[in-house]
Amino acid sequence: MRTGSEPTTARSPLRLRFWLSVWGVIWTASGTTAFALAGRPGWAVACGVLLLIVMVDMAMVLRHIHQGPHFQPGRDVPPYEPDHGGRGEHGSADGQRP
Repeated sequence: MRTGSEPTTARSPLRLRFWLSVWGVIWTASGTTAFALAGRPGWAVACGVLLLIVMVDMAMVLRHIHQGPHFQPGRDVPPYEPDHGGRGEHGSADGQRP
């Protein structure tokens, strides 16, 4: 819902999130390998679970980057009327006045 108080030039830092995900993949993969070689299976599993979480996040970030920019209303578009539970403009379900 648009309230009218959003910054007009706000952008999601998807590229930053992508590079942080790359950093996370490197560290969790290294941690999983190092703990597995050191004979610490519990820590290796923990790092492996974190690796899966980071990879899912990276996939979602890449998906959002590939979707491209979305339409953002400009200053001349007034705030939208709040949703009143799926009812019509005047309160009835079919949009007719009671």
